[in-house]
Amino acid sequence: MKFKAVTFIDSSFFNCYFEDVSSVGSSFKNCTFMDSFFYNTDIDNAKLTNSRMINSSFHHNKTGCQMTFDDDYSAYWVYFVNFLGTLAVLPGNIVSALLMDKIGRLSMLGGSMVLSGISCFFLWFGTSESMMIFMLCLYNGLSISAWNSLDVVTTELYPTDRRGTGFGFCNAICKLAAVLGNLIFGSLVGITKAIPILLASSVLVGGGLVGLRLPDTRSNVLM
Repeated sequence: MKFKAVTFIDSSFFNCYFEDVSSVGSSFKNCTFMDSFFYNTDIDNAKLTNSRMINSSFHHNKTGCQMTFDDDYSAYWVYFVNFLGTLAVLPGNIVSALLMDKIGRLSMLGGSMVLSGISCFFLWFGTSESMMIFMLCLYNGLSISAWNSLDVVTTELYPTDRRGTGFGFCNAICKLAAVLGNLIFGSLVGITKAIPILLASSVLVGGGLVGLRLPDTRSNVLM
C-alpha cells in the first residue's frame, strides 16, 4: 500500500497489520496503536508525533529514501525544470565566447546584466507555468554572459602581483552576498512576491550600469 502526504490526527488503530507500506510525506499525530504489527514499512518514530504504541512492534523496516520518480511526479518535474534552466545557459556561453573580444568585456557585462534585470522584472507578469519556465530559461541564458564577463573583468582589473588576492576577495564577497540574498529573499517571499522581483531586477540593472563605468584594462600592461 502506498499513500502520500496523508496526516492522521487523533486516530486509533486496533489489531492492525501494516505490511509493505510506503508513506511519503505522511505523519501520525496524537494517534494510538494497540496490538498492531508493522512489517516492511517506512513508518518510524519521525512520523509518529505524540502517538502511543501499546503492544505493537516493528519488523524489517524500510531504510533510505522511499521517493521515486514513478511515485512522485512533482519531484521529476522539479528536476526537469532545473535541467531546462541549465540547458538554457549553453547559447549564452557560446555567445559570450565568440563576442567577448569583439564587443568588449564591459559592454557584455553591462548589457547582459541590464537584459537579465528586464527579464527578471517580467516574472511579475507570469500567469502560467509554461510562461514562468520560459522566463527562467531566458534569464539563465542572458545572465550567464554577465557571469563569464565578470570572471574575465575581475582578473584584469588587478595588477599581476595582487590578482590572486583581489580575485579571492571578490569571490568571498560574492559567496557572502549569495547567503544573505537567500535569507533576505526567503523572508520577503512570505510577505509578497513583488518586493523580491523588483529588488532583484533593480539590483541587476543598477549593477549593469555601474559595470559600464569600470576601467577597461584590456590593452593595458598590469604590473
